[in-house]
Amino acid sequence: MFTVATLRAQTALFVAVLFGVTLYASVCNLLLPQDSVFYVSTYTVTLMGKYLCYALLALAVDVIWGYCGILSLGHGAFFALGGYVMGMYLMRQIGDRGVYGNSELPDFMVFLNWQELPWYWCGLDHFWLAALLVLLVPGLLAFGFGWLAFRSRVAGVYLSIMTQALTYALMLAFFRNEMGFGGNNGLTDFKDILGFDLQADTTRVALMLCSALALGTAYLASRLILASKFGRVILAIRDAEDRARFLGFRTQDYKVWLFVYSALLAALAGALYVPQVGIINPGEFSPLNSIEVVVWVAVGGRGTLYGAVVGALLVNYAKTRFTGVMPEAWLFALGSLFVLVTVCLPKGLAGLLSRLGSRRRRLAAVDA
Repeated sequence: MFTVATLRAQTALFVAVLFGVTLYASVCNLLLPQDSVFYVSTYTVTLMGKYLCYALLALAVDVIWGYCGILSLGHGAFFALGGYVMGMYLMRQIGDRGVYGNSELPDFMVFLNWQELPWYWCGLDHFWLAALLVLLVPGLLAFGFGWLAFRSRVAGVYLSIMTQALTYALMLAFFRNEMGFGGNNGLTDFKDILGFDLQADTTRVALMLCSALALGTAYLASRLILASKFGRVILAIRDAEDRARFLGFRTQDYKVWLFVYSALLAALAGALYVPQVGIINPGEFSPLNSIEVVVWVAVGGRGTLYGAVVGALLVNYAKTRFTGVMPEAWLFALGSLFVLVTVCLPKGLAGLLSRLGSRRRRLAAVDA
């Protein structure tokens, strides 16, 4: 069990490393010449921003799985929904610069002979509305799903299957052209955001810094929530939900609101992800993506927050490196990694570091 002082030290170290690394990369990209040994390429900056979005998604899963014991295999749905809303805003910013030169309709709608913009696309040329819907749409879905599931006391593997079915159903729906979201190709060919060119180095750096700020803020907010009375009840629900219910707590309400909070973090990660990678398509709803997030959290160590972030960064860096070397075998390596961690490191890398630290302190006490 971590003390308050230890948690504060971990939080301070996390924030310092996060902003130290991102600020260093920003300065080295914008102020140093490309022939400098310390220069950080725009490609690396974009990759870091993408990893930070994945880390925020892993943090969202850790909040609900590590602290409440709810294994969600559908957080990829909230991530993708946030991404689609942002993608719709970015598509509206293209205007008449598209292939067909239509200032009102996106290119894929012109290609499919649509005559007018669907009602749910209206207003998304305004950033404030898009930012609101990034949170509102996934939040309402999470609330409705959570309210029905937790009120019915669905738990364990059955809940995991239901969350996976949710994201799979959304994937099939978004693949359909008549849904008005680009079908199989999704949304792409983005030009700018808030008037800034998405291909400019300064915009790439700004998006990475926004991702770091979102991750740092989410980490601090999650720490505060889980250290509060609400967080203590969540831990009680995870360890003994029946006892918590017998003590008078409406456990389903606590789980619903934590589930919604976790979904909002995932949606924010998706919204920051899309302008950096330049595309969003139904493949983001794939159940495999949600399962990968669980692997990230398990590798880093669930129930620690920082472990989820570390796991996401390490696994995705390894994926980037090894998919070029062994593209066909990478998924087998990922599965083997999950089995190995489950068997040998049930608490992940964070648990291993904690054990090593405890052993070092015991040895120091014996020597003293």
